[in-house]
Amino acid sequence: MCGFVGVLLKEKALQFSTDHLEDIKESSNLINHRGPDEEGFFNDSSIALSFKRLSIIDHAGGQQPWLFGDDRYRMVFNGEIYNFKQLRSQLEEKGHAFYTTSDTEVIGAMFLEKGVEAFTELRGMFAIIIWDRQEKALYGARDAFGIKPFYYSESDSELIMASEKKSITYLTQRKKVHEVALQYYMSFQYVPDPMSLTEGVQRLEPGHYFVKKWNKPIRKQRYFHATFEPVKGNEQQIIRCVRDVMLDSVEKHMQSDAPLGAFLSGGIDSTFIVGLAKEVDPHIKTFSVGFEVDGYSEISVAEKSAEVMGVQNFTRNISAEDYVNALPKIMWHMDDPLADPASIPLYFVAQEAGKQVKVVLSGEGADELFGGYTIYREPTSLKFFEYMPNMLLRLLNKLAAIFPEGMKGKSFLERGTTPLQQRYIGNAKMFEEKEKAQLLQHYDKDAKYLNWTSNLYKNVQSCHKVHQMQYIDIHTWLPGDILLKADKMTMAHSLELRVPFLDKEVFEVARKLEVESNFTSGTTKAILRKAAEGIVPEHVINRRKLGFPVPIKSWLRNELYSWAENLINQSETNYVIDKQIARELLASHAIGKRDYSRKLWTILMFMQWHQIYVEQEYDVSPFNQVKQRARVTS
Repeated sequence: MCGFVGVLLKEKALQFSTDHLEDIKESSNLINHRGPDEEGFFNDSSIALSFKRLSIIDHAGGQQPWLFGDDRYRMVFNGEIYNFKQLRSQLEEKGHAFYTTSDTEVIGAMFLEKGVEAFTELRGMFAIIIWDRQEKALYGARDAFGIKPFYYSESDSELIMASEKKSITYLTQRKKVHEVALQYYMSFQYVPDPMSLTEGVQRLEPGHYFVKKWNKPIRKQRYFHATFEPVKGNEQQIIRCVRDVMLDSVEKHMQSDAPLGAFLSGGIDSTFIVGLAKEVDPHIKTFSVGFEVDGYSEISVAEKSAEVMGVQNFTRNISAEDYVNALPKIMWHMDDPLADPASIPLYFVAQEAGKQVKVVLSGEGADELFGGYTIYREPTSLKFFEYMPNMLLRLLNKLAAIFPEGMKGKSFLERGTTPLQQRYIGNAKMFEEKEKAQLLQHYDKDAKYLNWTSNLYKNVQSCHKVHQMQYIDIHTWLPGDILLKADKMTMAHSLELRVPFLDKEVFEVARKLEVESNFTSGTTKAILRKAAEGIVPEHVINRRKLGFPVPIKSWLRNELYSWAENLINQSETNYVIDKQIARELLASHAIGKRDYSRKLWTILMFMQWHQIYVEQEYDVSPFNQVKQRARVTS
């Protein structure tokens, strides 16, 4: 695991100055938390590559930037390849010789053998840069699901790439808010790939690679496309297949010479991972967090599960004061605002785990692959609307529109009379277009959230509606929210997170499941639950999904009200947001008129981000000179 920064000069006439190279090294220091154990640096007349490594597997050799192909190629690589031993054996049969035991050397040999086709055979999480000195060509690749981040920014003179956006903004001094990205953020609660909230900085999409040659534009290509192709099968065989592929994945993900643990909540996903991991390592440690507010903690369930499974469990309760005090540092690590309140408990559980281990297993991806979200049951509950004539549907839709907000039945009628493609944009929908038109100072009517998802729906028009929803989530919500916070919050504590559900072999099984297999007996993830029987304690098998609930609804009316009010008043965001609307939402929420907590949190997290990255109000960076340099050169 590591972090990297790479700078490619786009013209032969350009060259690196001593100050430029020092700035690149300094930008790499900003992500020292990604790799505090080892560093490396390389530059020639065209490219500079800086590298930070977190030591997880003590490979003999494999130091980066990695030189291969008779001095033709240089590579930096962030991630882990879980099938590198199998790939190595295949390459040895073809005559390749190896001088280390590292997965880095295997990637290089695969690239020599297959070029960009090598990326399709890598089983793991990764962001890769490869520089071809002979052809003056640069290659970049990101893993299939977007577990590891890949940012880049291109100007007339250079292309900058990094594991975190802050390294790029340090070098470029880019601070301008991307207002179209902000408009999407206000609905999705995250900025969808490939955009970032900073104008001029982008992200490479999951399952894509790019090729950049001198004097030519970047050419991006998809090499992996997560789609569903269900097939009928025997239920018992499917259950065995799910159990076997999950055990294999967990075993592969537990390759580590460093201490390894696992996150444990009260749900089936993390508990299944822990149960399988215990078969590999009976002494695995588990970590849980919660809140001292009724209905907002799974600690007691996690403790019971740990006791039944015979594993150690370490817990921590988070207070409202802990929560808000950590926000500036959390947002600094996040790079872009994310309005998912679950980011913060993830930060704290990673903090606890980081005190004892360097690697953790977690259950991200199970809901998207195996149909775990309750909203996936919606097509079934609304099915009878499909038998109504279009005229009646339009009439009912107009009737629902005039019902007052909060009226019982209004939401049900609206959802039932609105096509899936027009109502479902993923697990979160914060602001509607008419609300954003009032909230944002520069609303763009051509940047509606439906424009973003409509292209995705075109790829799955013939699929079952549930598979359409899963497809939308895998290509938006999963990398934009779930994996973003998982990576950033664990790396904040130099902790490597591994997600066995998001393994290409696991997906090959999940993509073939019929919708009915996941939604039987009034539950979600039915097949996964059956596969977990005998491994997961009985009190968890059919437990309702709770996730990482956070009491912001209550806190914004009480403990965090003054903090929210001050943030709205002090934030210098008047030029992009009508702050009076934010004040009205807070006031209405405080008196209990309606629950505006999630919409408020979306606004507040943008304001917190703006204070850090635009106003530079907080110095939360471990390097004070970064703030000083930014203010001098801005």
